[in-house]
Amino acid sequence: MAARTPSSRFTNIAPAEETPFGPPLIGALLRMPWEAVQERMLERLHTHGFADFDASYLNVFQYPGPQGQRPSELAARLRVSKQALNHLLGQLEQRGYLNRDADPEDGRSKRISLTPRGVKAGRVIREAVAEMEETWTQQLGPKRFGQLRALLRDLNQLTW
Repeated sequence: MAARTPSSRFTNIAPAEETPFGPPLIGALLRMPWEAVQERMLERLHTHGFADFDASYLNVFQYPGPQGQRPSELAARLRVSKQALNHLLGQLEQRGYLNRDADPEDGRSKRISLTPRGVKAGRVIREAVAEMEETWTQQLGPKRFGQLRALLRDLNQLTW
């Protein structure tokens, strides 16, 4: 995957007075690097034998992962409907990434457990993100990337 320069995504953007959207705001500035991370994760998954892993499954595998959660808890955390999540969980279960087992505390409920295949996919995802962080550390320099990480941690504390 070719590295994008910080301004390469903005080269075809009209001046602020010519577009109703103006320059990118924080949502876009956070989303664009996230999209690059997603591309790297999918690329790495596909090259490591997980060709059936779809981009929509990344939501289920996002930090801290689904392990041990009830589907209803995961749906609330991901801010998706229970029906939409159950559809994704069914696909992931069919592909061998996870199981929905009876909850030992409540027989009416289920708990998600990753299969060995799901655990391996999670490791590949984490390795891909770590690789992306290393690339950005080299591009921005360790000090600036460290500052970015610290600021993002602070923002996460403020928003959750």
